[in-house]
Amino acid sequence: MLRIVDPRTGRPVELPSVRRHLLSICVHLPVSDAGFGMTDLRALLVGDVLARTAELHGLQSRTFLTTPDLPHERAQVLDRAMSALGVHPPAIGGVHHPNGTLRAAADVHVHAYGTAAEDAVGGVRVDVGRVGLASPERGVPDRAHLLASGPLDAVVPEGTDPLAVRMLMLGHSYRTPVTVTGTALEGARRTLGCWRRLVADWAQAPSRPIPADVLRHAHDVLADDLGVPAVLDTLGTVVTRVDVPSGAKFETFAFLDRVLGLDLAREVGHQHRAAT
Repeated sequence: MLRIVDPRTGRPVELPSVRRHLLSICVHLPVSDAGFGMTDLRALLVGDVLARTAELHGLQSRTFLTTPDLPHERAQVLDRAMSALGVHPPAIGGVHHPNGTLRAAADVHVHAYGTAAEDAVGGVRVDVGRVGLASPERGVPDRAHLLASGPLDAVVPEGTDPLAVRMLMLGHSYRTPVTVTGTALEGARRTLGCWRRLVADWAQAPSRPIPADVLRHAHDVLADDLGVPAVLDTLGTVVTRVDVPSGAKFETFAFLDRVLGLDLAREVGHQHRAAT
């Protein structure tokens, strides 16, 4: 059973199982004329990971979004940014009230930093920490507008896989602030590239079961307030474990990537084609 700590009480709340009803996840973005930025994309990412985790634990879920009405071009930019980060697009929902708030009923309410607390109707509240953007060469605002190009262009150097941003943000508890620096992003990019090459190598070995201790630990930390950083740490440990055969390492990375969404098997088969 999944448990999420509700900041209103400080206590973990068990999420309902599929035997009772479909798990509904609502991502709330603030009503603003300034556009959306990385802080808002992080809330969408957390909603995406929560839905993936629910699926891994045998739950069915539906994710939807409350947002002000968007011009067509801005909605397209938001869609492209979500796609670049590997976020499954949520349904659009919510009701506009005269006071400008957006309300919707759900089992889990994922709130972007700066969203009004009264937007949630029932359910568990998840407060997502803000994203700060910093560069040694130039200052970047923490809420780069989703206008013509989108906020990822302000963060990701040309030619860099935007999933490195996803990996960087997944390395922090969802409630803690994250600062995206060039050094941190480069570290995430290198690790992501290394893991993909290793997965491609391991894919050539005979398949072996995921080690029971690894599988149990991954399920436990994900069920405990969405402990995705601990999953990344676990994968880093699996890389160096000599007692885990290559085929088991491949199965471990492929299985947990169902939650991480980092496209870790991207390079599988490329080496074989290059060799032939």
